[in-house]
Amino acid sequence: MERSTKFISLSGLSGVMAGIYALIGAFIGYQLVYGNSAHLDYASSNVNDEAILWKLVGVAIAVLCFSLLTCIFLTIRQARKKGEHFWNPVSRRLVVNMAIPLFTGGLFMLIQLLQGNYGIIAPASLIFYGLSLIAGSQFTFSDVKWLGCCQVIIGLAATFFPGYGIVFWVIGFGLLHIIYGSVMHFKYNQ
Repeated sequence: MERSTKFISLSGLSGVMAGIYALIGAFIGYQLVYGNSAHLDYASSNVNDEAILWKLVGVAIAVLCFSLLTCIFLTIRQARKKGEHFWNPVSRRLVVNMAIPLFTGGLFMLIQLLQGNYGIIAPASLIFYGLSLIAGSQFTFSDVKWLGCCQVIIGLAATFFPGYGIVFWVIGFGLLHIIYGSVMHFKYNQ
């Protein structure tokens, strides 16, 4: 019954890779914002520079694209190993349910970016991504819901420290994905 109601071909390794991409992206973002400085200060003045801002947006888009492509590739591979179809009614419902909060969050962040409200973008990205995971979790492993809850909590915590978005992205998109992906891999993909 679970095979017909849950999409169970998600690859744990895709979570690990998404976390690694996020750490690389955070390192590049750190270099763009802080340069070679060894300390981490509140950096709203650096992020107000439009050139740096658009480079950060480019890094974020690159991380997102690499993460999505890796997820799709590894999940298709996992589905084939299990003799399942990757694109089926359950995976379509999963994508649709996740897309609603993701696109809403993306539009919200674009509006904030255009209005110069930069400090809210990091928390919003974590919160809307977490809500997306929670929305999609009903169509896959319940562990996804807990990852979503953690992302929302980290996003809410980030609202208290708007100049430290990179730190919260490292925790949420980097470390949490690596931990989650490792757990998922050893729990379901062995």
